[in-house]
Amino acid sequence: MRPSKRAPDEMRQVSFERGVARYAEGSCLVKFGNTQVLCAASLEDKPPPWLRGQGRGWVTAEYSMLPRATHTRTRREASAGRLSGRTQEIQRLIGRSLRAVTNLSALGERQIVVDCDVIQADGGTRTASITGAWLALHDCFDWMRSRSIVKESPLRDHVAAVSCGIFNATPVIDLDYAEDSTAETDANFVITGSGGLVEIQATAEVAVFSQDELSAMLALAQQGVSDLVALQKATLS
Repeated sequence: MRPSKRAPDEMRQVSFERGVARYAEGSCLVKFGNTQVLCAASLEDKPPPWLRGQGRGWVTAEYSMLPRATHTRTRREASAGRLSGRTQEIQRLIGRSLRAVTNLSALGERQIVVDCDVIQADGGTRTASITGAWLALHDCFDWMRSRSIVKESPLRDHVAAVSCGIFNATPVIDLDYAEDSTAETDANFVITGSGGLVEIQATAEVAVFSQDELSAMLALAQQGVSDLVALQKATLS
């Protein structure tokens, strides 16, 4: 039995609230159970310096966790003077996931920065960030289109992400902290709306996992992302 009493293929309750950041071109508050992330997309009317003159834009992300998003206070990374390796890895993952479904040439020489700030953490913060960041990016592109900055949305597809793992020798989906901290295997899957794989991160934490277990986790993730994309679409309708 999972600590949350959920079935192995049962996700936590997921919700999206758009337009929560008044001044951002696009924003979304995403909740995966008790994990809450505020995603805000900002338009910068110039590309990064290394991309200037190439006729295309860029989508990137920044990720951070508020000091009391966790059970005990975590020191702000700004006060330490540098980002942790974990933070750098997560924000690069979010950026890669969003670029995988964006036509950067249609964006022109502009950059979109999506800030993902974890308000409350209970496992799955990176997957919640990716899923909510897509909605923030969508609304940013809509804002640009309504002002004739772009002719049509540069988005080519949906993208969402979910965690899976092996917990008590059973493949399960959408791990909360109680499971994530003790799981034998921890994995994250980023998948597009059309079913394309963007990235798979899988690590043996306690015991090695088999190809069959990896396949079982992938099957769970595919169904979970399908449900998340359906919820993204319902949120936009």
